[in-house]
Amino acid sequence: MDILLFAVMFVLGLVGSFFSGLFGIGGAIINYPLLLFVPAALGAAHFSGQEVSSISMFQVLFASLSGVLAFRRRTSQNGGIHQGLVWYMGGSTLVGSLLGGLVSGYLAGEVINLVYGILATVAVVLMLIPNRAAPETGGEAISFNRMVAMAAAFVIGLVSGVVGAGGAFMLIPVMLTILKIRPRTAIASSLAIVLFSAIGGVVGKVATMPIPLEPVLYTVLGSLAGAPLGARIGARISVKYLRYGLVAIIAFTAVKIWWSLL
Repeated sequence: MDILLFAVMFVLGLVGSFFSGLFGIGGAIINYPLLLFVPAALGAAHFSGQEVSSISMFQVLFASLSGVLAFRRRTSQNGGIHQGLVWYMGGSTLVGSLLGGLVSGYLAGEVINLVYGILATVAVVLMLIPNRAAPETGGEAISFNRMVAMAAAFVIGLVSGVVGAGGAFMLIPVMLTILKIRPRTAIASSLAIVLFSAIGGVVGKVATMPIPLEPVLYTVLGSLAGAPLGARIGARISVKYLRYGLVAIIAFTAVKIWWSLL
């Protein structure tokens, strides 16, 4: 076993899944640029865009599963997983991510990087739009436009499947600004929706491209540890700071990926 490769991939999986639990994202928005640049900089490995998208997709699958288990005891009325959102958006994003995963096997690494850069930039813009979601303390039942939710989830799943992401960094802004979902409910529910997306994306990538099994295994091992810790910490942090933190992370990764493409 390559100790350096194990250490690097385990830590990257841990970092990505920690933020997965903290912000309700699959972790790919953070792990994609880390996997692209860090292993090469440390001399552990050099991954192509296609390989990074494959590793990232598997990491998202296990990080989101771990995060969902951490959130499972919360109800939709106090900021937990909302089953309606999960079933309507989860089914649509699964189909979209499956198609995106299949398409990604035929795209060049530079194209996949470009798609990631565009997604990250759009996500930052959406997160900066003033939030008109329902008040966090409201006790009324959550309602949303089902057709809009399903259509948005399909498109997000499609493009996210290309880059090996679960799409939560797009799902959360959509739920906050368009569907008007409370922040904590959006964060918790996005992890369950991303789980559907990750399943479709993994199937698509396994069907169309070789998977670097050893790096995937090491990254997944790290992922299993980080998400529950992030979820526990996230429950104790102000929603405002969670939102600003997510914006900062997405903005940083967008700048990094665009810099690499120029």
